[in-house]
Amino acid sequence: MTQAFDIVVAGAGMVGAALATGLGQNGFRVALVDKAATPRFDAGAPPDIRVSALSAGSERYLQQLGAWPRILAMRTTAYRRLAVWDQTQHPLSKLLPRKLGEVVFDAASLSASHLGHIVENRITQKALWQCAEEQPSVTVLSGNGVTAVDSGNDQATVTLEDGSELTCELVIGADGALSRIRDMAGIGVTRDQYAQQAMVISVRYLGPVEDITWQAFHPSGPRAFLPLHSAGDQHQGESWASLVWYDAPEELARLKALDTESLRLEIQKAFPGDLPTLTHIDARASFPIARQHAKHYSNGRVVLVGDAAHTINPLAGQGVNLGFQDAVCLQSHIREARRSGCDLADSQWLARYEQQRRPANRRMMLAMDAFYHLFSNRIPPVHLLRNLGLSAARALPFARNQVARYAMGIDDELPAVVKQITSRLPGLHLP
Repeated sequence: MTQAFDIVVAGAGMVGAALATGLGQNGFRVALVDKAATPRFDAGAPPDIRVSALSAGSERYLQQLGAWPRILAMRTTAYRRLAVWDQTQHPLSKLLPRKLGEVVFDAASLSASHLGHIVENRITQKALWQCAEEQPSVTVLSGNGVTAVDSGNDQATVTLEDGSELTCELVIGADGALSRIRDMAGIGVTRDQYAQQAMVISVRYLGPVEDITWQAFHPSGPRAFLPLHSAGDQHQGESWASLVWYDAPEELARLKALDTESLRLEIQKAFPGDLPTLTHIDARASFPIARQHAKHYSNGRVVLVGDAAHTINPLAGQGVNLGFQDAVCLQSHIREARRSGCDLADSQWLARYEQQRRPANRRMMLAMDAFYHLFSNRIPPVHLLRNLGLSAARALPFARNQVARYAMGIDDELPAVVKQITSRLPGLHLP
């Protein structure tokens, strides 16, 4: 059986589902294909171990798509402050007390109600699937992966696992960092593996829901706290949180092998005193982290978005926000191609998309790598430099607010202070 569409979106994660919804709202005939089944949400279940820090810019986009009210109806946690500090223990650290170098980004200083929201990935994905399914011109094909893509002169043919075929003008690869669509299109990547890995832990703690998310930087990598929702009547006086522990792979392997109580004690000892008292560990998982960038964002009738096009160090949780920005940009250029009477895979429009998004994604890569190189070492002069830098950021609210506006998706340009840092750090040569 063959079905005809304008566009096939391969990958129905958060970015793919958002893009399919937006294109459907613009009247395009879209097939949204994913091997996974429809996402589920159970209000009584523990939180998904995968969470994202959605920026204010992403919130506005999800509002436009109609997904944000659905997300709020499930569960989400607003954070109004973000704190960053250097936790390295070194003789030089005695010269600069922690509070002097601690930087706190506060929504109040930006006249905003919040900096962003921590949302479970499955909740965002489920809300977007619901929005996509409501679009008359969008067909959601779940439980069926892509096995082949053939780009012809006039159309592309996408073959699914069940043998059915979809024809379209444009195939959008939104199938993640290990994108098969990217491979099928013959698009290469540059990849740099970091020495660290990241372990994510879902925990309950004593106390109310926090309105602050923080990262304490250690030479082995940061340790982060992301607040989630109340644990409810079943665990009165407790709340959920997501913790992230970056470290060497062998250290994380040791931690993952511990029993629950031993791991809880290790976390309580290794994390800063700002961490509330933990009462329960629900789940844990670790994954390697890498910087990856596609050599091209398109080839023939295939174009990439989100993690299929780029992955960055997850230090500030900006990955999905960059993906949503890709989706907004690509949707705009596809719409303009249609208005101009062009083929949706016309190279001039796909090139404009890449010309707009590649520099923006590269800037975020540089910013995250600057933090990685600046904080992941024990060299005394660098230790002093970063503390002085944090102290300066604390003393200069204008510069601090510029960084916050960029992270929130309000400003598109990398702040000048971050540009200066990245230009002075060796080894940051990105494609």
